[in-house]
Amino acid sequence: MSGNIQYELQLQFLGLITGAGLMLSYDVLRVFRIFIPHHYIWVGIEDMIYWIYAALVTYTLLYRLNDGGIRGYVVAAALVGMIAYDRLISRFFLKILENSYKMLQKKLKYLRMKLSRHKKRRTGKAGD
Repeated sequence: MSGNIQYELQLQFLGLITGAGLMLSYDVLRVFRIFIPHHYIWVGIEDMIYWIYAALVTYTLLYRLNDGGIRGYVVAAALVGMIAYDRLISRFFLKILENSYKMLQKKLKYLRMKLSRHKKRRTGKAGD
């Protein structure tokens, strides 16, 4: 295999890895949103910052490895990497995390209720 073809394959592979890495970083942002819900305006600002970050990461990849020349197949490979990560890993990861968060919320609610009843018994208040 010629050196040029190997270089192009390496560039395409790095595009795939970059896309998957970008989706991983977006998952970190989603996890943050699950644990700390906030207003839609902040969600929009976070998304804008994320996409600026994604553009800079992709540009850096192209600049370092291809002297800044835009290669459509590298951008497409990054997109495919993002989609593959989203379909194969992200959905299951976020589902498990969301279910764990809901279970934790239920347990905390149950513990608060138990603690409240215990306090009422200790103080001698009858309100049940």
